[in-house]
Amino acid sequence: MLTAQQIAAATGAPVALATNWLSALTDAMHDFDIGTPARQAAFLAQIGHESTGLSAVVENLNYGAQGLANTWPGKFAVDPAAKVKIPNALANMLAHSPEAIANHAYAGKGGNGPVSSGDGWRYRGRGPIQLTTLANYANARDQLRKLLDSVPDFVVTPDAVADPRWGALCAGLYWSRNGCNALADKGQFDAITRAINGPAMAGAAERRALWAKAKSALGVK
Repeated sequence: MLTAQQIAAATGAPVALATNWLSALTDAMHDFDIGTPARQAAFLAQIGHESTGLSAVVENLNYGAQGLANTWPGKFAVDPAAKVKIPNALANMLAHSPEAIANHAYAGKGGNGPVSSGDGWRYRGRGPIQLTTLANYANARDQLRKLLDSVPDFVVTPDAVADPRWGALCAGLYWSRNGCNALADKGQFDAITRAINGPAMAGAAERRALWAKAKSALGVK
């Protein structure tokens, strides 16, 4: 069984925070067959990067206008195809207004309603691998209920996904459904990053550095 110290080293979390997540992560890794040191090191490194060492399990949407143009150019840039993204009027209007940003950025995506529904904010990213949009919250609920009793209705209480128990299980579910165990077995860590982050491969170097620490902590050669 992994220790809090190993999880701290593998995720970049303080030991006290790793202790809070120890039981939840241990259970999730068991439930989704993340059982070998190689799989565990890759999993913990990825969720550590995604959650800034298990400290950020609710999406931070406090973007400035330029951040909005860079992140969602289709909605917030004057010319989405331009190499240098220039914020449009909407980006300037919504800058540093997280709730409004979420409602605009995620409107009409993944089962979310329009801006006025508030679904973008309600179903913003939560958990160590951020679960986002109504459809994904509903799917995680339904899939976990096939495995476990007493799974909350994440659609009704989306904040439950920020709780270690349910957040860890949602991360494990995502990991399993995207074939990340097989990639970890082959040492294809960048492919796991792509499965989690898409073609942008954001933070790839930082993820690899954390993976090296995770492998050392778990005794993976």
